[in-house]
Amino acid sequence: MQIDFANLQYQYKLYKTEIDDAIHAVLDKSNYIMGNEVIDLEESLQTFTGAKHAITCSSGTDALLLAMMALDIQPDDEIITTPFTFIATAETIAFLKAKPVFVDIDEKTYNIDPSKIEEKITSKTKAIMPVSLYGQPADMDAIQAIADKHNLKVIVDGAQSFGSTFNGKTDSTLGDISTTSFFPAKPLGCFGDGGAVFTDDEVLAAKMKSLRVHGQSKRYHHQYIGMGGRMDTLQCAIVDVKLKHYAKDLALRQEVAAKYTEVLQAKDLVLPFVDKRATSAFAQYSIRVQNREVVQSKLKEQGIPTAVHYPMPLHLQECFFYLGHEEGDFPIAETVSSEIMSLPMNPYVSDEEIEFIVGKL
Repeated sequence: MQIDFANLQYQYKLYKTEIDDAIHAVLDKSNYIMGNEVIDLEESLQTFTGAKHAITCSSGTDALLLAMMALDIQPDDEIITTPFTFIATAETIAFLKAKPVFVDIDEKTYNIDPSKIEEKITSKTKAIMPVSLYGQPADMDAIQAIADKHNLKVIVDGAQSFGSTFNGKTDSTLGDISTTSFFPAKPLGCFGDGGAVFTDDEVLAAKMKSLRVHGQSKRYHHQYIGMGGRMDTLQCAIVDVKLKHYAKDLALRQEVAAKYTEVLQAKDLVLPFVDKRATSAFAQYSIRVQNREVVQSKLKEQGIPTAVHYPMPLHLQECFFYLGHEEGDFPIAETVSSEIMSLPMNPYVSDEEIEFIVGKL
């Protein structure tokens, strides 16, 4: 049996007619930048999430940049975040010459541990950036309480978690600004790069709309230093089609995760934990194993792909050596990164495939 990790081709075939029609509608109009489909998708995203403003952009990475630029993050400002995430989370902070300040993670959810945040707050702290890792929001009750107490902004890195919830609110309505990614392998993916920012704040929304088109207030008049951060019309048309089916696909992801958990819970493995206040989009189904490389190699021989999200925490990455961290500074993140392994996860993993994967595992 050969198993597809993300099964993107199968999903395309499911919605092929609708997607092809949407693509050809854009081609017929040849309005590739900021066409009507961009507005259509943003309105669809607002309806789906409940956010007052959804603003598409060129990637999940640029979504984080837009959020920080809108909040006027300056060189030497500090933003508290997690070391156990994709590089973009802290990379974008550093790109703006601000300082990423790391806090260790909760060993059950793998998200930032709110109990360790306050000790890292200084006079330079401007924001907290929790990551909704693997599709599950962080403890936003605790994080928002800390932010309110210290007058800090909250930017949610929801690149993996579109459609998840915390206390009944969608992940896109948490914090001051929430971001997501439409990278193809994400739960809701386009056929290239794309992303979005969400906010209920009118002023921040207007500023981010301007920032994504080089800070324009009107054509060739520039109020801010901005960026070329638009999501192209073709990608918006594709995502708008897929969004119509997303509630079903999201439910299927959660069913696949539940089936994995049911058959794996009797094994001597650490399985995903979902906070009772939250739901997860299950961008990944990640377990912890000893001798990971050996396990991965043996599974690969059986036609079972795996992935590691992520093998090295950010504080030990060469690009962040200047922060002065060393091994042992964030022990939970370090332990988890040495053991974590993701199994094939998409809405279409069959019962037979799950039995095969678990049997070989």
